Amino acid sequence: MVPEEKRPLVERALQTAFDVTWFDEVCQLTAGLSSALIFKIVIKNKPYLLRIITQMNNVNDPAHWYNCMTAAAEAGIAPRVWYTNAADGLCITDFVEAKPFELNLAREKMPTLLSRLHTLPAFPNRMNYLERMDGFVQKFRAACTLPGKMAARLFEHYDQIKRAYPTNYGDLVACHNDLKPENILFDGTEPWLVDWEAAFLNDRYTDLAVIANFAVNNDLEEKAYLKAYFGSDAADYQLARFYLMRQLLHFFYFTFFGLICFNANQPVDLTGPYPSFREFHDRMWAGSVKLANADARQQYARAHLGQLLHNLQQGRFVKALVIVKNNSYKPGD
Repeated sequence: MVPEEKRPLVERALQTAFDVTWFDEVCQLTAGLSSALIFKIVIKNKPYLLRIITQMNNVNDPAHWYNCMTAAAEAGIAPRVWYTNAADGLCITDFVEAKPFELNLAREKMPTLLSRLHTLPAFPNRMNYLERMDGFVQKFRAACTLPGKMAARLFEHYDQIKRAYPTNYGDLVACHNDLKPENILFDGTEPWLVDWEAAFLNDRYTDLAVIANFAVNNDLEEKAYLKAYFGSDAADYQLARFYLMRQLLHFFYFTFFGLICFNANQPVDLTGPYPSFREFHDRMWAGSVKLANADARQQYARAHLGQLLHNLQQGRFVKALVIVKNNSYKPGD
């Protein structure tokens, strides 16, 4: 099951970590989109996770994400790390037997976990996330996929957010940046974050907004969610900035997956009806929808567009723009 050319590397890892030459049991795990080989192994009646990277390059740098993963593990956010070797592209961690993670529990536990993550020593600053995502938005914009009137209205609002939203380097924190349900393992008591390839220094509201897409359904839940993160009631500025980040993510996800799903330079009928944003995310959280499926990706893009168009018509959007634009930046806000 382990490729023959990788066996010496695995043997060395097992000898170093556990003073054994091989495992007692092994089962390959195939969930997810990773090109890595992932195994559940058993040594002396205890399960572990063995990951073997098969494709290494400048983007997929194991030394970077091993360091981030180890820091998170030491803080009790990621499973314990038993062995890493960046040159071999190999690591061994504790195996977490995932159990159903009810959204009411996620809404309670995830903001405190994110608060701990965001107070870790700074991760490397690998990219400017907002600039990177803006690249996808502009590429989609240039493709002329949306009907003219819809495009003009939508991207006018996007430009408003860009002008208002702060991009201060001093406010960036250690972020996971890939908080899809598959990367959150709940052991029945606490959640653990896995797959740290995308970890880098970023805006705290990005991680917060991604989890909120799944767990936050209304204003009361939003206030409780942010209170759990900040340790006190969120200020108007924090609420406004969080709200604008949620709209940016709607733009980013819609345009990113739109570039994949829709034909460039061929207008697509995106006037609705749109998939229910809440229902779609509930199904993603439950594991019944996977974005590996082309149709699911298209529906995901449309769900974000529908939610975005709804939100942009709300009075809160204009209010959030004014609050963020008119408030001076304070580190930690």
